[in-house]
Amino acid sequence: MASKASSSPANPSPRAARTRAALIAAGFELLVERPIDAIPIDDVVAKAGVAKGSFFNHFADKQDFANAIATEVRLEVEALITKANDGVANPVERIAGGMRVAAEFAMAQPKRSAVLLRSQGSSTARAHPLNRGVVGDFEAAFAQGLLRPEAQESGVLYWLGLCQAIMTNIVERRPSREDANRRLAEMLVLGLTGLGINATEAVRLARLKP
Repeated sequence: MASKASSSPANPSPRAARTRAALIAAGFELLVERPIDAIPIDDVVAKAGVAKGSFFNHFADKQDFANAIATEVRLEVEALITKANDGVANPVERIAGGMRVAAEFAMAQPKRSAVLLRSQGSSTARAHPLNRGVVGDFEAAFAQGLLRPEAQESGVLYWLGLCQAIMTNIVERRPSREDANRRLAEMLVLGLTGLGINATEAVRLARLKP
């Protein structure tokens, strides 16, 4: 039996758009408290104030729903990374800037970060559309001979894992700004040297301010 597609129509009716927005808003609130597997669809539609059938007009299942919510947050983070890296030519500096933005987002938006971290889906896949930016930076860095050979295939996965790890740590521990900055600098040095960047350059990049 074929499931309904999760993508909305190109021009959804105002009512459909409101329903989807209400479901997404309800999902954000519920996912802050518990993972998607522990959230009945009945809870989602009750909080959204819509009929249960409306859920399946917009999402194939609960995981599709969680992925849609995570995508909204990830798009926020990617927009911030794009802004932070505007005018930065060095691909390794751009890679480091992505982790810096991720950590800052976790500090400023812990609830939205928690939702993202709980609903990642397949977003660590190299081919995932949301990874185009970081994939491009890695390809540029590798083409310039800046990274170790292993980074050609596994560098993106490695870096995304580190970004998720520091976001998770910040959300769970709620460190002070000083402690978060220190942890970020240490993660940047460890991560960049792991990619093959020499220690002196890694320390320099870790000390850059947003």
